[in-house]
Amino acid sequence: MLKNAASMHVAVVGLGAWGMALALHALRRGFKITGWHHDPGEVARLLSTRSFQRGSVSGVVPGNLAVTSDLSQIADADITIVALPASAWEEVIPNVKAKILVSATKGLEPTTTSTPLQYATSALSFERDSLAVISGPSFASDLMAERPISVVAGSSSEKTAALVAEALSGNSLRIYTSADPLGVELGGILKNVIAIAAGVSDALSYGPSARAALISRGLAEMTRLAVALGADSQTLFGLSGLGDLVMTATENQSRNRTVGLRLGAGEKIGDITASLGSVAEGVSTAPLVQHLAAKAGVEVPITEHISKLLAGDIAARDLAAALLARPLRSEF
Repeated sequence: MLKNAASMHVAVVGLGAWGMALALHALRRGFKITGWHHDPGEVARLLSTRSFQRGSVSGVVPGNLAVTSDLSQIADADITIVALPASAWEEVIPNVKAKILVSATKGLEPTTTSTPLQYATSALSFERDSLAVISGPSFASDLMAERPISVVAGSSSEKTAALVAEALSGNSLRIYTSADPLGVELGGILKNVIAIAAGVSDALSYGPSARAALISRGLAEMTRLAVALGADSQTLFGLSGLGDLVMTATENQSRNRTVGLRLGAGEKIGDITASLGSVAEGVSTAPLVQHLAAKAGVEVPITEHISKLLAGDIAARDLAAALLARPLRSEF
């Protein structure tokens, strides 16, 4: 059971667009909120101007939203939500003390090729039952505007998953629970690569039939690998798998789809990432996923060819030809 909302402290580590949206949502839920940002200069600016701009997402920083660059200020938080890029976990999370740690990250930790929760348990010795992940089809702009959103909270502890869902559900956000945190994490991670492929396809005007095929075969690829890594296949057919995949593969707000659109238009990946203004996890995730798949003995042809495209080993127009030239086989 939750404490009285007013006495409950929720911390958000990482104040990008999604982190800020989560912080403001939790504030609307009535909790004491502290947001952490790595840059003291940005913290000072947020506190002085009480406004923020994160890509296309902007808004007001309310006076009752505390902002800090000092991790000791969130040590007493009842729930700590981490909304950092996966590449930042190694630097930041060893210094975080958390009663319940909730990952809102959709990428693989690059030094270990592990999911964020795997990294927290194996490298940082967090108790498994104190960890959860929230994932699903959700844009920061929708949460900011209080448009209806449904996501899933996964944890090995039913109690932890239920607590996170109860704490954060409300004000247009509905959270289901799952006992398969690995599947929830992998759904949000693996779909980013498929979204890049969908963007490339649309940039080349291959049409809705090709996009639908990429989404369908992409889901099959995601599920094959997730099951091989220990996840439940059913999880990949839910909000954190199929739901998130459909959204990010079809909506231009998606950073990963945007990367694909720009690659398909002939831009170089270095120029794209330099000008994107935020992290597209699929760019760094693709080669890591390919590595995991090779270790597991699982075929991931879409991921394999996106990795080659990102590395400059093939051109965008070669992507479809390479996939279509694969040997014929049964769909399942």
